[in-house]
Amino acid sequence: MLRAMTLPTPRPAASIDQVRAQFPALERRHNGAPVAYFDGPGGTQVPRAVVDAMSDYLLHHNANTHWAYPTSIETDAALAGAREVLADLFAGTAAEVAFGANMTTLVFHLGRALGPRWSPGDELVVTDLDHHANVDPWRWLARERGLTVRSVRFRAETGQLDPDDLAAAIGPRTRLVAIGAASNALGTINDVRRAADLAHAAGALVFVDAVHYAPHTLVDAAALGADFLACSAYKFYGPHVGVLWGRRALIDELELPRLAPAPQHSPERQETGTQNHEGMVGAAAAVEFLASLGDGPTRRARLEASYAALHARGQQLVERLWSGLRELPGVTLYGPQPGEPRTPTVAFTVRGVATGDVARALADQAVFVSNGDFYATTVMERLGQAADGVVRAGCACYTTADEVDRLVDGVRRIVRR
Repeated sequence: MLRAMTLPTPRPAASIDQVRAQFPALERRHNGAPVAYFDGPGGTQVPRAVVDAMSDYLLHHNANTHWAYPTSIETDAALAGAREVLADLFAGTAAEVAFGANMTTLVFHLGRALGPRWSPGDELVVTDLDHHANVDPWRWLARERGLTVRSVRFRAETGQLDPDDLAAAIGPRTRLVAIGAASNALGTINDVRRAADLAHAAGALVFVDAVHYAPHTLVDAAALGADFLACSAYKFYGPHVGVLWGRRALIDELELPRLAPAPQHSPERQETGTQNHEGMVGAAAAVEFLASLGDGPTRRARLEASYAALHARGQQLVERLWSGLRELPGVTLYGPQPGEPRTPTVAFTVRGVATGDVARALADQAVFVSNGDFYATTVMERLGQAADGVVRAGCACYTTADEVDRLVDGVRRIVRR
């Protein structure tokens, strides 16, 4: 049988040092200084427990599925357990959880299944605020099937979707509304429930991109009004694997592209080929890690406590970061201000300095940030930053106030140059 996975159990009241001790990457030094990782929106660092779980699976239980010998039976149990754990993250059921290579691949696959339900002239709604993984698969589908795509504008000055434009985009021919729960570029948290209510009133389905949302706000797929929802484990301290949640009744009726001998039952009918077993185990371990930071009688209750504490800490950090950068001459901040619904992710530029140069100068000071468009190219066009993008700094569960101050000080040095 699978070895019991021992997870550390710091509580929300515990010091940040107890959380940080679980991440070996934080021991790295660059140019003589400890590395401060602000690249979490593109992929977080991984706690030791996640790597241990994946290593244990590969070294002691590795097999293909549905056969009669022990390691195959153990693999079946591990994958079933992973679905149960991810179901708790979504407040769903294990039969609604499918895995794939990444969110983008899952969306393309889902689109191929939904396409035959729609006719030329039917409409799909996307938003200008989204990562293109939740835009281009639907545009491809529209080209293939003669559908119309409507895109909801966002307000560049606030980084928020235009609610009037959203309402106007949804009508009697709308068949799907694809909306991001949070902007990976600006940190904006959208009112997904309002969009879902408008969509359902028009008889349309709702697909939610929760890739940037799930690391910072606990998902409740039903409360959001989602019919389908996807996220990526490597954004919440896990390995590179995508996860798709879908309402069971919808999953069961979809004509999914599949091999004839492949399983017809949910949720495996959504998956193609042999899955990344160690990735599934690692994704579950990442959720268990997050749950270990909270207290409660069930895994979901522990996740609720953990997320509440991490959200409070994240808001303090983003307020500190925003305030520090706002005081610097020549620095422009983008997206919602602190106090508005947002994740602890900040986008900015420095006047007269290319975003890549800013990122390299900060890296020299052992502060790692990302720069560019982050596949949110329409966002950058609307902000007037299509050519160079922005600098993006995201706070994670291991980020400290001192690291935020190091980032602000590093930008201050760039400004003074």
